[in-house]
Amino acid sequence: MFILNGALYGTWAARIPSLQQNFDLSPGDLGLLLLLMSGGAIAAFPIAGGLSDRFGSAKVTLICAVVCCLAVMLVGYSPVIVMLSIAVVLFGAGLGAMDVAMNAWAAEVERSYGRSIMSSFHAFFSVGAGVGAGLGAIAAWEEISYGHQFVAFAMMLSPLIWFSALPQVLNTKNGQGVSRQNNPALNHVAQDQKGKKPKGPRLALPRGALFVVALVAFSCAVGEGAMADWSAVFLTSVILVGEGQAALGYTVFSITMVAMRFVGDRLITRFGPVTILRFCGIAALIGSSVTATSSSLMVTYLGLALMGVGYSIVFPLVFSRAANSKQLSPGVAIASVATFSYGGLLLGPPLIGFIAEISSLRFAFGLFVLLAFVVVIGSVAFRQNGVSENVS
Repeated sequence: MFILNGALYGTWAARIPSLQQNFDLSPGDLGLLLLLMSGGAIAAFPIAGGLSDRFGSAKVTLICAVVCCLAVMLVGYSPVIVMLSIAVVLFGAGLGAMDVAMNAWAAEVERSYGRSIMSSFHAFFSVGAGVGAGLGAIAAWEEISYGHQFVAFAMMLSPLIWFSALPQVLNTKNGQGVSRQNNPALNHVAQDQKGKKPKGPRLALPRGALFVVALVAFSCAVGEGAMADWSAVFLTSVILVGEGQAALGYTVFSITMVAMRFVGDRLITRFGPVTILRFCGIAALIGSSVTATSSSLMVTYLGLALMGVGYSIVFPLVFSRAANSKQLSPGVAIASVATFSYGGLLLGPPLIGFIAEISSLRFAFGLFVLLAFVVVIGSVAFRQNGVSENVS
């Protein structure tokens, strides 16, 4: 499901220029369309959290996956801007709801294993996004319409939904949900879903330690979102390199992030979430300091690589910690933290632009240093009682 979610997002992102050209959208029009998509996702977060607690995160994830596939096909064949806007809102809501539900599902599986596995799930999301974007780029190069590509891609991904749903269908015959049969680690989840309403509100702001967790998520999201939009611009306008060398900057950042996510679970199991989060924060702190002050291309690449290491495991740790909150149910806690992180992704790029406008882009990149410092300080909120330190 993480691969599917990432692949759908990646292929959509790769074909945005084609969609913009087809509807003759101005930059402002496109920005508004993307804002509608983000609004759909944010609105879906608390709904998905409540439904996951009530009916099970596995079922909600699978339903959201179907909605996403249908929505991306609707995006591909929307003939007028009004229908496109509705389709984009639906697609954003599907992706957002699926994001909450699949992280809640992954947290349940993680508890059943008794060790950290969340980082690997997020690594597969990154792989899916890369594959989706790559196939989208190939389709654009071959001048295949985004409508045809979206339909073909959704149909190509549909077997993943079927394979994910198969254990659920088979276990239903025995009256059991996914990963809960004879599984003491998930008994508390099963009890909440046997005709009972989950405890706590369905929409809540994080409080106490969970607020610090949300603040860490927000800080990481601001940095990650800004890196996607501004790293190449920084290299061309500050380091003064060509577009090809500038494009490699975000590639270096992304590769180190994915690589770290694949080894992240072993590191968390070995050293614990607090230590690893501090390590990530320090890596991001050093990397952002190097990037913001460097005048050499290779040194800047090194700084970006360290930032990729620093941001890599933060989100997996954040969602694992939220799922084990004692204040809110897993679905609601994940939804509340996801709202903060998504807000950070939206705020990051324009915030860097605003700071650069009133000062300089190099000075604006100093914001990443402050964000990394928040991650280091916020690591204290990842200590838990009653949950293994190795699971976060």
